[in-house]
Amino acid sequence: MKQSLLFVKTAKDAPKDEQSFNAQILMRAGFIDKLGAGIYTFLPFGLRVLNKINNIVREEINKVGGQEILMPALNPKEVWEKTNRWATFDALFRLKGNDEKEYALGATHEEIVTPLAKKFILSYKDLPFAIYQIQTKFRNEKRAKAGLLRGREFVMKDLYSFHISQEDLDNYYETVKQAYYKIYERLGLSDITYLTYASGGAFSKYSHEFQTVTEMGEDSIYVCDKCKVAVNKEIIAEQSTCPVCGAKDLIEKRAIEVGNIFKLGTKFSNAFEITYQDQNGDMKEIVMGCYGFGPSRVMGTIAEIFHDDKGLLWPEAIAPFKIHLLSLNQNEEAEKVYQTLTAKGIEVLYDDRDLPAGQKFFDADLIGCPYRLVIGKSFVNSQKLELKKRGLNAKEELLTLAEILLKF
Repeated sequence: MKQSLLFVKTAKDAPKDEQSFNAQILMRAGFIDKLGAGIYTFLPFGLRVLNKINNIVREEINKVGGQEILMPALNPKEVWEKTNRWATFDALFRLKGNDEKEYALGATHEEIVTPLAKKFILSYKDLPFAIYQIQTKFRNEKRAKAGLLRGREFVMKDLYSFHISQEDLDNYYETVKQAYYKIYERLGLSDITYLTYASGGAFSKYSHEFQTVTEMGEDSIYVCDKCKVAVNKEIIAEQSTCPVCGAKDLIEKRAIEVGNIFKLGTKFSNAFEITYQDQNGDMKEIVMGCYGFGPSRVMGTIAEIFHDDKGLLWPEAIAPFKIHLLSLNQNEEAEKVYQTLTAKGIEVLYDDRDLPAGQKFFDADLIGCPYRLVIGKSFVNSQKLELKKRGLNAKEELLTLAEILLKF
């Protein structure tokens, strides 16, 4: 992408009407734009990052048998009444159509996916299966002040699984748990993300959250460093020791919830009267699980964690571009380098703008691509480009284009 053609501009100062750091820096760097509290537009750079997160999630969930669908965001009132959540789901957006019927904007999709699955389940031979979507969700948050961490409109991956027994659910639950570990590893978050025991609410005694440690987190967790698990502060009275090894010396840390998984049991299958016929011809209850992951929330979390005083530091797997190419009055040669790199499948943001070098370096640090490649006087004298990895104490290398191609 050529930066001269980009309609978005960076900003020197943080927006005055935004309190959260993740939103401030993402807006300054031209990744998102704020429409209202908890409502953001994903601009070209931001959408590239979001799509890369989505694709990592999609790849890992597909590996554990997830089948991708896309369910409606507009939900009829009657499906929410089936589970008694029309009146009790506090964050539900409710509206009335011209047909005088009432609707909700999808905050979660158990009420939609369960009757959908019912249409295709006849016997035990049709089970188990798991279906998921990556879709926009809507929640009427009272505290939409944390940028992408707590939005009124946000992107979520929600996976739902259907089973013949609790044992079958338990086995798949562990499989999905391992898939989540892999996702956080690929996102560069595995060292600071903990499987966290939390209240199961109406579904079970405990559920599991995935909490990423950062001082900017909204939650408090108690970590067992030995077992790499944690307990949410909200249930610490019930579970004051490590649930794995029993240790009592847990360490309190601030964290952001970046995923959660629940064993739903038969709550929703019973509400929609969804059953299956077993090998003996008897009708049995279907057991369900659900598994949530917020790609837009994770993007905000990564912005909170991976940055310095100059700007963002994107992990390579989700960076908008691998290389930020800066031309310092060498546009003809820079164009050749740009074309050569892109022809090799390397993602390049090419700063071909007629601006002072200082402004280009400022923007490159703010945007935070993993590598900065500069074509300046050294190229004229020695045919070498200046390559520097984004980050503190990174050393600059002088390399020929052929050497750079070998490196990437």
